[in-house]
Amino acid sequence: MHERRIPEWLRHAPAPSVRGFAILAGTEAIARGILISVFPVVMYNALGDARVVSEVYFTVGATSLAVGLLVPYLIRFVPRWWVYVIGALMFVSGALIAPQSTAAAAITGLALTTLGVATTFVCFNAYVLDHVAKIELGRFETSRLFYSALGWTIGPALGTVLYAWWHPAPFLIAALGSATMLTVFLVMRLGNGKLITKSRRPPANPLAYFARFAAQPRLVTGWIFAVVRSCGWWVYVVYLPIFALQNGLGSQLGGFALSVSNAALFLTPLMLRFMQRKSVRTAVRTGFLMSGLLFVLAGLPDGVPGLSVVLLMAGSFFLILLDVSAGLPFLLAVKPSERTEMSAIYASFRDVSGIVTPGAAWLVLLVAPLSGVFVAGGAGLLLTWILARNLHPRLGQSRIAAEGAG
Repeated sequence: MHERRIPEWLRHAPAPSVRGFAILAGTEAIARGILISVFPVVMYNALGDARVVSEVYFTVGATSLAVGLLVPYLIRFVPRWWVYVIGALMFVSGALIAPQSTAAAAITGLALTTLGVATTFVCFNAYVLDHVAKIELGRFETSRLFYSALGWTIGPALGTVLYAWWHPAPFLIAALGSATMLTVFLVMRLGNGKLITKSRRPPANPLAYFARFAAQPRLVTGWIFAVVRSCGWWVYVVYLPIFALQNGLGSQLGGFALSVSNAALFLTPLMLRFMQRKSVRTAVRTGFLMSGLLFVLAGLPDGVPGLSVVLLMAGSFFLILLDVSAGLPFLLAVKPSERTEMSAIYASFRDVSGIVTPGAAWLVLLVAPLSGVFVAGGAGLLLTWILARNLHPRLGQSRIAAEGAG
């Protein structure tokens, strides 16, 4: 009698690879990319005031930050993979609720998708730190951005076009993209992470690991880089579409501008080579300096909105250079014993920037037009350029060189 053999991939989960995580990030990019330029238009159309939109984003950001920081505490009681699943389902739900043509639905949809992203992002980073060696982190960041390039390049423009054609269309595609991301995650069978074990001690206070974070200046500095870089993207993604609407440039310009900017994601392998030839420090400082200068210049022209858009698009190219390089100072400094907790700290940069940016924009809009938000964003980037001079000149050099040789 013939013995039926169980396929190897069913008996043993395949070892997670850099490419596997990059594919997972790519599916997330499809879900988020198609909505990223649609939500600011939806919110502005529903609320009619840039300051009110800033208030909503501020509140959602504060809630998302709290949820993200509680995830490490939550996974002591709920398996990490279940938390990831819940986060993905929150994104799907938000995408299905948002196009219901009311302000309440738009706000609820924005909140659910934001909370879903925050939840899955904490888990994703913890899995990456579990399975990707430090020597491969630079290659992983580049691969992640490269695999995400299609979603971030086509998505913003396609989202605004589809929204103009039929409001629910981009939201349905985003829900499908998030469901696909969840499917890829389940196929990867990542489990609950290498460090998830039953503890004999009671769970720590969810905020207790802040002391360990604050005691490590390299982590603090790396986190600040991530926050300010994200603030730059917030200014570009949220306030450029509103700026275009206010100046009669159309509801689709923001999406097209972001798509053109994100096409530079295909250049991330070249950016990695630049970082290999120079250093992480040079790449980080170049990104903050050039994006800051261009954002400040974008806020200065009076009555020439087209020039402001071009300058912001040029600045966004250097934000992508920061996407490649500015996360490495934090990731290279994380201790293996603190992966989950520090992943939550690192992931909080999105939510902190989601609080800082609309909060600062609300204050700027009390005394200045919307272009003043671009000047404020550029000033923050320039201040971080000054901070980055404290990076070690040879930070990550041997690891990145090893990746290039491999």
